Amino acid sequence: MPDLDEILLNSPPDQNGAFPKERSVFPMLLRRAWYGLNQAFRRRVAHLNMTPDQYTVMRTLAQGSEEGLTQKQLTSRMSSDPNTVASLLDRMERADFIERKIDPNDRRARRILLKTYGYDSFQQAKDIAVELQREVLQSLSEESKRLFLQELTTIADACREAAENSPRKSLRKD
Repeated sequence: MPDLDEILLNSPPDQNGAFPKERSVFPMLLRRAWYGLNQAFRRRVAHLNMTPDQYTVMRTLAQGSEEGLTQKQLTSRMSSDPNTVASLLDRMERADFIERKIDPNDRRARRILLKTYGYDSFQQAKDIAVELQREVLQSLSEESKRLFLQELTTIADACREAAENSPRKSLRKD
């Protein structure tokens, strides 16, 4: 019986051009899991007037230093891109979740901090996030949860490394 690597790398498409299910299952499962979790969380925090991405900013800031984080630090820790984070921060500042202060070490940079309203909203959303995680992972035993999260961390790190080692611009000549 062929191993998974053989199936993923060497299986040709069938007469209709479709690849074997195993060849496309990994990215589809990741997307389906992310999308379902994102939608469930979006609906559960809607009353807080925040999005899942804004929650991620708040969580990252809450886990950062008391002096706040620079936009560059925040972008890196969130595994995001600068334009997305800049847009998020603009909306969050208007919503009174965050504030930007001049970095005492670099007057050109701004430190991003949670305001009281942002921190309080984050705490409410965090309770919802913890409950949702508990709900989603309840079908796994404690040992399976531990192993799953350990393996998912390995996959996330490998995906980040693959992204960092990939060309930033398309090599296509259209």
